[in-house]
Amino acid sequence: MMSRNRKRFRMIRFLHTADWQIGKPFGGFEPDVRAELRAERFAVVARIAALARDEGCAAILVAGDAFDDNTIGDRDIVRTLDAMAGFPGPWVMLPGNHDAALPVSVWTRIRAGGALPVDLRIADTPDITMLADGRLAVLAAPLTRRHEGQDVTEWFDRAETPAGAARVGLAHGAVANRLPEAAESGNPISDRRAETARLDYLALGDWHGFLEVAPRTVYSGTPEADRFTSNAPGYAALVEIALPGEGARVRRLDTGRLHWASLEVFVDNAVEALDEAMATLADPLRSLVSLKLAGTVSLHGRMAMQDRLSYWGSRLFALRTDESGLYDRPEAADFERMEISGFVRAAMERLRARAEDAADPQREAAALALRLAYVEHRRQQAAT
Repeated sequence: MMSRNRKRFRMIRFLHTADWQIGKPFGGFEPDVRAELRAERFAVVARIAALARDEGCAAILVAGDAFDDNTIGDRDIVRTLDAMAGFPGPWVMLPGNHDAALPVSVWTRIRAGGALPVDLRIADTPDITMLADGRLAVLAAPLTRRHEGQDVTEWFDRAETPAGAARVGLAHGAVANRLPEAAESGNPISDRRAETARLDYLALGDWHGFLEVAPRTVYSGTPEADRFTSNAPGYAALVEIALPGEGARVRRLDTGRLHWASLEVFVDNAVEALDEAMATLADPLRSLVSLKLAGTVSLHGRMAMQDRLSYWGSRLFALRTDESGLYDRPEAADFERMEISGFVRAAMERLRARAEDAADPQREAAALALRLAYVEHRRQQAAT
């Protein structure tokens, strides 16, 4: 028979997010792109707050790595708290491996900063936070250092919570036996924790894609993609618990604005192949593209390719290009376009022969010299 507490239970809805990585440096990009990427981390927090407000959530649970490092600047902390203000709270924030609960950390700095614009509960000790008028018990497993050898969620199994309250775990780490080997190097979490701890839901951080990795066990992923991967970043989890002990209903909400795409294009002297690949992007201005080119091109084709790369570089949010698989294949027409003769023509032909000789140890150097000479000559022709 259903207990009196269960009869009185009203459905709980909350938002689960993680891995904001506020302050991530985004090395490898140009300074202006880095600045925009860092700004997007604050913008997505504001979108999360608005979603929680619009969906009538009782709380937002942040499962670690809200900050990329414990040494981030005070301005980044202030901007984060300001972005959170669209949802007054409560926000339950868990220290992860990037922002672990060290004796001096971003969390101690927030506490020392005084009044906050939101109801923020810093879950930096293994404890239970009661929310939603006692209907929701959040069991937190914070990281107190970057790498833990033991499963810090073990205490969930023994934790006592009020009768009739939903039990939700909040943790950051790698669920054993469920993720790629590279993701299981530290901070292990049992893949049976939701079962052994009698959890209605286990909210996880660390894996940057949205993934229901085990029963009632979900990674929300990073809300805004931050690398060239295809593991479903750019979401938050909207969680509803109708009755304690019966699990949760989870809905994936879009939060990301930018799209990170890895493209491999085989051109083989057909510049049009590059345009065809770029045409697959839904929104170029919001796309960061890692482009790998392969095939062979004439010298004229190489120049045309560079022109198209410049064109797309100005229309994409960011473009990274790997041309290591692209090889020059000079053609007779290249030299006809140069309109050269005599000694210069003979020197260019010798470079061409060396560039085409697979046994020549200076093959790549000859190809580069030929390309540079061709480009410079064509530029001089254009100038006159």
